[in-house]
Amino acid sequence: MIASVKQFSGRSEQTGRRAKTKRPASAKTLAKRKAILAERRQRLFDRQIEYIPCRQFLKAEAEKLATVAPADAAVPLEQQSTQSASQSVSPYLASLYQTRLITKDEEQFYFRRMNWLKFRAATARGRLDRQRATLRQLDQVEAWLAEAETVKAIIITSNLRLVVSIAKKFIDPSNSFEELVSDGNIALMRAVEKFNFALGNRFSTYATYAIQRHFFRMSHKGRQQRTRFVASDDALKDRAAKEPNTDYCSSEQIGTLKELFTGFLGDLEPRERQIVIARFGFDGRPPRTFRELGSQMGVCKERIRQIQTRAMEKLREMAAEAKLEQTVGDWL
Repeated sequence: MIASVKQFSGRSEQTGRRAKTKRPASAKTLAKRKAILAERRQRLFDRQIEYIPCRQFLKAEAEKLATVAPADAAVPLEQQSTQSASQSVSPYLASLYQTRLITKDEEQFYFRRMNWLKFRAATARGRLDRQRATLRQLDQVEAWLAEAETVKAIIITSNLRLVVSIAKKFIDPSNSFEELVSDGNIALMRAVEKFNFALGNRFSTYATYAIQRHFFRMSHKGRQQRTRFVASDDALKDRAAKEPNTDYCSSEQIGTLKELFTGFLGDLEPRERQIVIARFGFDGRPPRTFRELGSQMGVCKERIRQIQTRAMEKLREMAAEAKLEQTVGDWL
């Protein structure tokens, strides 16, 4: 009898646990879960999935080729540094030499794996209903994309030394080494996305061209910015102390620029023209400061600054209408 009571009590406890486990969720909880699922659907279907198409992805052995790594592949990529500890290098540069370079076979595998995962995710997402995709389906597609990002990080990490070696050749007064490396890393990331591994070329060849082209564009923009008008007195004094550099323009081109600028000045109001000529030393005299011009014209220096700003806006509009920046860019 006692055993029966214990058995009945045990069954009662188990029944209570089942009833507690199967207790239906509240309407508020269901609504919250539904909202979260809808938000995840929205994010996934709005996400842009870019990959390099390859005929191999349509073959039966595609998954095997993108899954079986070469024998020498190993992650992580850390290795013992070959850099001398006595050399004064930044922690970032020192860390780069702790990462080994990947072989050609590894490189092909990682690029194939990354693009295959994105292809698989994009294909699977294309079969889903935007309004009815389940949580499990979303998890699977997002897992493929997350792994693709991990593989991409491996490729980028193993090629960061390439950016440093190229950046050293483009250092100048307007571009510091740190800025070049930072911008070069961005160019490297874009190159990873655009590289067509199926052609059989090494990624370093493609990335070198892409990074150098990015640095050349930066140098061209830097030259354009340095030739624009400046507003500070110190910059004007420094400019007046230096001889103009005419290495990039012929005498005919310089004459054309002078004629254009003379026409621009002629379209300004008399007081605007007077201030611009005096501020930039176009009359052959040293550039005058805001305070000097204010005393000369009987107004405060802030008023001189306002008139100059207005005049400079007019000059920029005239230069834009004349397509001056494009013309000079073609010369350079």
